[in-house]
Amino acid sequence: MKLFHQIYGNGEPLIIMHGLFGTYENWGTQIKALSEHFQVVAVDMRNHGRSGHDPIMDYPSMAADIVELMDDLSIENAHILGHSMGGKAAMQLALNYPDRIRKLIVVDIAPVEYSPHHQDVFAGLYAIQLDQLKSRSEADKQLAQHVAEPGVRAFLLKNLYRNTEKQFDWRMNLDVLHDQYDTIGAAPQGSPFQGKTLFIKGAESSYILPEHKDQVLSLFPNTGYKLMQGAGHWPHAEKPSIFGKIVLGFLEN
Repeated sequence: MKLFHQIYGNGEPLIIMHGLFGTYENWGTQIKALSEHFQVVAVDMRNHGRSGHDPIMDYPSMAADIVELMDDLSIENAHILGHSMGGKAAMQLALNYPDRIRKLIVVDIAPVEYSPHHQDVFAGLYAIQLDQLKSRSEADKQLAQHVAEPGVRAFLLKNLYRNTEKQFDWRMNLDVLHDQYDTIGAAPQGSPFQGKTLFIKGAESSYILPEHKDQVLSLFPNTGYKLMQGAGHWPHAEKPSIFGKIVLGFLEN
């Protein structure tokens, strides 16, 4: 699939892959900072943002999308940075196409299967009556009945836009994300990636746990680990300056 993408800066290529319900725009602060050192290629993953919709939502397909993009841009290999779902796709990319990876950064996700934990989010998104919606504030009120955190609601509602008929609609393919949710929760699989890898964990997040260590090392034996205090599942947004320094320190050494 041809992915929507934006390119910033010059230098060694760095491809950024966002998480579930996200878009490349969620990485604006990091894109601005990192593009001073790299050619940043920020993508919308399939069924997200302005990229195409498809009934398949598995990690081999997401990895193949990135390879297709690299081929289209004549990028032989690149640094890869992926968060959450994008981190799993980044891991699958490294496992399937190790020669296309310079260094790999995985943000707050492990190469394991996760049990369903977005039921309230899906319930809230489906509760929003798009055909009757008049404003984003109205959508926020409807979503608040299922999702308490204002920051999470604001993140989710970035997917709202007005279509050609001036009606509110979702940029993401909500039905496929819901129907393929078990596939999104699956673990990446393949032969170990021997390249340099860094896992970044938000200290207040429970996505990477001590019991995941063996699985991480079995697939990514050349791995470093950074714990970001005071950050949860979105450390790049919660502690942007510290996050940027960690990324630069890893990629430039």
